Amino acid sequence: MTTIRPATEADLSAILAIYNDAVVNTAAIWNDDIVDLDNRVAWFRTRTGQGFPVLVAVEGDRVLGYASYGDFRAFQGYRLTVENSIYVAGDARGKGAGSALLAALVDAARAQGKHMMVAGIEAGNDVSLRLHAKQGFIETARMPELGFKFGRYLDLVFLQKTLD
Repeated sequence: MTTIRPATEADLSAILAIYNDAVVNTAAIWNDDIVDLDNRVAWFRTRTGQGFPVLVAVEGDRVLGYASYGDFRAFQGYRLTVENSIYVAGDARGKGAGSALLAALVDAARAQGKHMMVAGIEAGNDVSLRLHAKQGFIETARMPELGFKFGRYLDLVFLQKTLD
């Protein structure tokens, strides 16, 4: 059974593996370079230090995926809007971890008094688009050729969900 809990620094090696797999094998993360553990430690400490959650989906001792949200943009007018990130290990995809992580993120954002959650998803990522739609996210924008990875241009789809 999958359990969602706050991540700890002990989870960062698993988070690192999931992150780097997404960088190398998917267009979900628009970076070309993998990162090291120090990068994930800094990311984790910054995110949690700002009061944002970092959650993991676990089955037994195995981390299946992780999720977080942070500021949508760094201007005061966006202070009630957050943008989510959800990543699941390749062999755990399609088994409910992503759905459970997203639901937990929405609950956490509501508890923090946030008004809107945004997701920026590569247009070809049908699984993530469906996941968000099933949880009430509505597509609000498509931005063609905004990114570039794997020798091709990528389109960005924005979805959003009102939380209050």
